[in-house]
Amino acid sequence: MEKVEIGSAEYIEEPSTNVKFQTSLTLPECSSPLSFLELLTKAFIFMVCNNSGYREKVFAIIGVKVYAAGLYLNQSISNKLNAWKGRSATEIQGDSSLFDSIFQIPQEKSLQIVLVRDVDGKTFWDALDEAISPRIKAPSPVDVSALSTFRSIFQGRSLRKGTFIFLTWMEPSKMLVCISSDGLPSSVDATIKSMNVTMVLFDVFFGNSPVSPSLKASVANGLATVLK
Repeated sequence: MEKVEIGSAEYIEEPSTNVKFQTSLTLPECSSPLSFLELLTKAFIFMVCNNSGYREKVFAIIGVKVYAAGLYLNQSISNKLNAWKGRSATEIQGDSSLFDSIFQIPQEKSLQIVLVRDVDGKTFWDALDEAISPRIKAPSPVDVSALSTFRSIFQGRSLRKGTFIFLTWMEPSKMLVCISSDGLPSSVDATIKSMNVTMVLFDVFFGNSPVSPSLKASVANGLATVLK
């Protein structure tokens, strides 16, 4: 990863896609700037770019880079992970309790997804829904309503190359969705209020059966470095 400066902002550039992630940013309704932790840069970048396995099925795209993603955390979260100090990456990856704790801490964490090709909004939602819905065994009316709200912001929407999608967990039962095709978002597109939906979406990326095992493994390596 290469650090670059553009104007007054500092970025980390992912070399395979040339996607640039700000090292610190402020999102709508967040109480303070969120940090793309420098030591975790490698850990928090991944791409969907192979032609086999679950990710191919999810995106119905074979052998094409679809997006890059970076995880941002409220800086105070790392101060609450002292119980995992000294753990190896293998231990962290095999023990979901650390990721569960990050989710449960009622402070902001945001997954930034940057599209590196055009994707139809319905296709993107279908990919998410295919990962989310099977994990909610008996959806409540609250869950159904939250999924309907989530779905509605993608339906009929064209997601162009370079579009930013932010999934920001404000607290365990509340997640904001922001979509912008012109830099950082200035407003919230949807507020999802369902513990099941928000928890399952975090689990999709960082649970025991993540859609990208290599992402979780890389995050575990980065966290092991930070928590030495």
